[in-house]
Amino acid sequence: MLDELIVTNLGIIESVRLEPGPGLVVVTGETGAGKTMLLGALRLLLGSPARRDLIGGAGDEATVQARFLLDGEDVLLARRMTRTGRSKAYLDGLMAPLRQLEERTAGVVELVAQHDHLRVTKPAELRAMVDGTLDGAGRALLDTYEEAWSDLVQLRQRQSLLGGDRRALQRELDTVRFQAREIDAAGFDAGDDESLGTLVMRLRNAHGIVEALDAAAAALGEAGTEPELDRAVLALGRAAALDPSLDGLSRQAVDVASLVAELRSAVAVAAADVSAEPEELESTEQRVAQLAELRRKYGATLEDVLAFGARAAGRTLELEELLEEADGLDEAIAVAEGRVATVGEQLARVREAAAAAVADGAEEHLRDLGFRRPVVGFASSPTEPGPHGTVRIELHFASDDSLEPGPVGRIASGGELSRLVLALRLAAGVSDVAVVAFDEIDAGVGGSVALELGRKLAGLAATRQVLCVTHLPQVAAFADTHYVLERTGASAEVRLVSGTDRLEELSRMLAGMPESARGREHAAELLETARSGR
Repeated sequence: MLDELIVTNLGIIESVRLEPGPGLVVVTGETGAGKTMLLGALRLLLGSPARRDLIGGAGDEATVQARFLLDGEDVLLARRMTRTGRSKAYLDGLMAPLRQLEERTAGVVELVAQHDHLRVTKPAELRAMVDGTLDGAGRALLDTYEEAWSDLVQLRQRQSLLGGDRRALQRELDTVRFQAREIDAAGFDAGDDESLGTLVMRLRNAHGIVEALDAAAAALGEAGTEPELDRAVLALGRAAALDPSLDGLSRQAVDVASLVAELRSAVAVAAADVSAEPEELESTEQRVAQLAELRRKYGATLEDVLAFGARAAGRTLELEELLEEADGLDEAIAVAEGRVATVGEQLARVREAAAAAVADGAEEHLRDLGFRRPVVGFASSPTEPGPHGTVRIELHFASDDSLEPGPVGRIASGGELSRLVLALRLAAGVSDVAVVAFDEIDAGVGGSVALELGRKLAGLAATRQVLCVTHLPQVAAFADTHYVLERTGASAEVRLVSGTDRLEELSRMLAGMPESARGREHAAELLETARSGR
């Protein structure tokens, strides 16, 4: 509920502080005293545009602050406006975007006043109102529909992840499968590019290599004949026998002779391994060209090509699995869509019956509120299945059955709309909004109808806080809390009235004579009637 409201320099209100309390809270006062401005202050907290002409004459800025008690927690809202046209919003003491105030108060406060864009004009709000009247079976059906819709959404999301277009997936599969196979069929391993480079150079220069190796072999001597080196080894051996200090030189000579023999043997083997066959050169040249083509397509290096092939192979497996799943997914989506349509149709019928009951109840309440033959109806029109159903609900209204009912937002006047909302609230019996504020709800109402209006407002206030600006003493008499806004010159102030002060205010409202003894008697009688009539 609204626990506290502070308004400073808003219009003719210089400084006002209200602590409304629970139940029915009314604000009364002479015409022009600024009563509606209090609801305007509340509207600013709900995100309404701030206009410079709302700032009063007591300064260059206006502020509105409120404390709401919601689910056991304090929620603080504030707006500050300056003559420069700037407006600032605050949530729980911190600066915040205006939309956060709107979001925080959504579904918490409903303002019912002339020209307001009301919740009863919004299909989503009407649907929520009707759903609030469903019995156990109806709520179970609602849960079943929401579950069916959730299943369908998940399947569609999965289909979206698959790419949505099966043919596109198949094309991608063909491409990556070819790429993976082409790279795999080439049979390259890491490092093959370097070995191929060496091999092709060797084959291209085979004759020159053989000639060079033959020359080296000749210089090293023929097999088994190494006269100069052998003589050197023998000579150093004899010298070492005569002088042990030369033993190192003798061993080195032996090692050199051994190395020369090994080198000569290796040169011979190398010369024998050199191939000068044109077929091998051609084969190797083709292999090099194949690698170059793969690098042109898939990467700058052989390592890049092999990595690309691994990714293509992995994507091939993934796409094969996805396409296999997609075949079953189309069927699953078709089944899920059918379930949504079937349950949606069942839910639409249940809602239609519940809406008809709400409409009948609202018509009965409206007759009590001064309408002779009102017409209230909920019109349903098919729409694309969504999270809340397969039909769109619209409220139609006519103040008399001689008139053609139409959408409530275009047909009902401000006073009619206020009473219609009250009637719908009472008929629906829901309490999803914590605070309802009415302005001009008493337009065109008087006598016994006014008394009935007060009784119904009190009934509505049994489950929530109801704020009401009224000119009717019959309504004010039902209030749990009664404020009077009084204007003095260019400013206005508010005061809480009770006891004798309240009798005087009701007397003023009844006969314009607050100090009349007879007026007070009538006021006291009205209060007693209200107490006994709750």
